Amino acid sequence: MRPYWCDVASRLATPVLEALSKRQLKATMPVEPAGTKQRDVTYLEALGRVLAGIAPWLELPADDTPEGRQRARLAVLAREAIDAGTDSKSPDFMNFCEKKVRQPQVDCAFLAQAMLRTPRELWEKLDARVKTNVIAGMKATRVVGASTRNNWCLFAAMIEVFLARAGEKHDGARVTSALKLMREWYAGDGWYGDGASFHMDYYNSFVIQPMLVEILDIVGDETPEWKELRDHAKTRLTRYAETQERFVAPDGSFPPVGRSLVYRGGAFQGLAFAALRKQLPKKVTPAQARTALTSVIRRTMEAPGTFDKNGWLQIGLGGHQPALGENYISTGSLYMASLPLLPLGLPPIDRFWTDAHVASTWEKAWSGVDMPEDHAIRGDAGDRWQAK
Repeated sequence: MRPYWCDVASRLATPVLEALSKRQLKATMPVEPAGTKQRDVTYLEALGRVLAGIAPWLELPADDTPEGRQRARLAVLAREAIDAGTDSKSPDFMNFCEKKVRQPQVDCAFLAQAMLRTPRELWEKLDARVKTNVIAGMKATRVVGASTRNNWCLFAAMIEVFLARAGEKHDGARVTSALKLMREWYAGDGWYGDGASFHMDYYNSFVIQPMLVEILDIVGDETPEWKELRDHAKTRLTRYAETQERFVAPDGSFPPVGRSLVYRGGAFQGLAFAALRKQLPKKVTPAQARTALTSVIRRTMEAPGTFDKNGWLQIGLGGHQPALGENYISTGSLYMASLPLLPLGLPPIDRFWTDAHVASTWEKAWSGVDMPEDHAIRGDAGDRWQAK
């Protein structure tokens, strides 16, 4: 099973990283749709998003296996890609600060997330010149305000914690603001609102749960209130992952609800992230999570029309479905599809890969297997629903 996941990772990443390593991404990547607004941001989207998903895999220790060589090749390409995208003299220099659009802040945050997940391969091994360029790009996004009252508040915070880890002076107010808002927006039973209201979509998985936990990994010890929030956030992630695993049908399909469905398997970053961090619930074994995630990856990656003839992703969920893409969607956006691959960061000897097959909860429940009941989080002091 693991070789299949590695091949999917390579298939997603290779077109983006190879083109960038040659400084030919803008010349070769198709942009669907082809509007000027999408072209302003699509290249940074492709880089940040594809690296966010494969980053933990690239960070594994070197070895001379076929997988190790595959991984080492992509790591070299990734560093060259980061250089190409942040070098102002490069034809592939990316938009970090265009004031007409807010999107660069989003995808700079995904790039920051990728480098925080891969400190050795995607940060320490960069030349000093490239590090300087990366930091300049991150700081340039500060022209965009940080007061957005939805999941976007986390993007500003993610950039700032990256800058702090890089030894730069960071804007702690942006981090504090995001954490206070997310604490306020907790809805209950492992779910956060996207702003003051609850949205039935996958943004808890695309953005909220992973970024919040990773930010708190870095700042959680700074104050008692953030330490408490960090503990709650981990518990909520575990419950959210439990819910996500139950969403997956045996054929890998899942409820097509909410916006940004064209991010495909990225909808299950929550489950993948919990598996990577060994924060799965007791009722979901690592093998069970592997079953669910593999089903999602197969269903979304193997549908006819998912890739064009040159290997680039096309807009859609179950194939090529251009009408399914919102007005902020373009080719680069689609590389959120790398996010269910996070468990590749677990070594091949981990039980996630070695344990025998276990059926998903969906399969068990609908095949008559007797199983424990499901229930909401109990004893969560921040759970509004339980407080009622």
